[in-house]
Amino acid sequence: MPPKKADGELKALPIIGRFGTSLKIGIVGLPNVGKSTFFNVLTKSEAAAENFPFCTIDPNESRVPVPDERFDFLCDYHKPPSKIPAFLNVVDIAGLVKGAHAGQGLGNAFLSHISACDAIFHLTRAFEDDGIVHIEGSVDPVRDIEIIHEELRLKDEELIVPIIDKLEKVAVRGGDKKLKPEFDIMSKVKNWIIDEKKHVRFYPDWNDKEIEVLNKHLLLTSKPMIYLVNLSEKDYIRRKNKWLIKIKEWVDKYDPKALVIPFSGAIELKFQEMDEEEQTKYLEENKTQSALAKIIKTGFSSLQLEYFFTAGVDEVRAWTIKKGTKAPQAAGKIHTDFEKGFIMAEVMKFEDFKAEGCETAVKSAGKYRQQGRNYIVEDGDIIFFKFNTPQQSKKK
Repeated sequence: MPPKKADGELKALPIIGRFGTSLKIGIVGLPNVGKSTFFNVLTKSEAAAENFPFCTIDPNESRVPVPDERFDFLCDYHKPPSKIPAFLNVVDIAGLVKGAHAGQGLGNAFLSHISACDAIFHLTRAFEDDGIVHIEGSVDPVRDIEIIHEELRLKDEELIVPIIDKLEKVAVRGGDKKLKPEFDIMSKVKNWIIDEKKHVRFYPDWNDKEIEVLNKHLLLTSKPMIYLVNLSEKDYIRRKNKWLIKIKEWVDKYDPKALVIPFSGAIELKFQEMDEEEQTKYLEENKTQSALAKIIKTGFSSLQLEYFFTAGVDEVRAWTIKKGTKAPQAAGKIHTDFEKGFIMAEVMKFEDFKAEGCETAVKSAGKYRQQGRNYIVEDGDIIFFKFNTPQQSKKK
């Protein structure tokens, strides 16, 4: 349960990371593990996917629609001319190599691209293919994960040292009492990253003040990570691979809150060349399914994002907000006047709308709610906002 304020109102849990909704997730991994192929499939784009390291030098970025059966249902119901889903911003980042923190390969540029992202799809290779070279000489996804983890940690180590030195100069030797708490917090962070050799997000309970300081510096190891395991077509269909258990054991031990999602770049690429009928036939024959929808939804959620719907005959739209957003601020995503003149939010749960069949039936069933300014919007809410139009000052 989230902590409560003194007056009984739920207090939002602090979140490590940038505030806002224009957030990005980066695809990170060693060269030749399938990152650009995955990005191409994900975005149906044509980023270079040649078989050599560093073929993606400038990060490719794309907006990917978030698949949602609720959105599809509302579009089928209202049949509006305008249909706008939620989007996940995805960045394809070139392959990191051992020594990247010190500039090996094209390391420093790549690490700065990761810094500009807010979460990470950590893609690792668990398939054998003599035609695709592995930069480490053999396939070992656990080793590869550890290489990426260590490069990110070493880069944070490099970033922390001058921050600590500056704070020590001002707060300790200079006697600035206001900065002393920040110095103490960063000393704790330094001990965790440099002495304990662990990632920021592995620490189980940073408090509010510590998170406030961490959010000033946005260290690479604080970013949430989703582990994507790229399997061969054969292994994905039979749901067996000798590395899967080892990867899961490693993640459960070192990054226990993270998800591991197996997928097959080869299958997803094959799907792209099939029409809908061929895809259905392939899935039925092989008793399998695409992993893309799950990957996109998980990536979106890792950014602490969700969305509510506005739905009618003119438009069905998903509006992206941060988890924990209150009704007036959610209204402000549509127009600032909605927030300034907020009166109430009329809310239907999607499940109620689908079950009852129409808005009138939801009202008759007593499930149409009028919510005030302290209402925390929930994912999938269908909302109609009432507001006063701000009066313009009269010209003299």
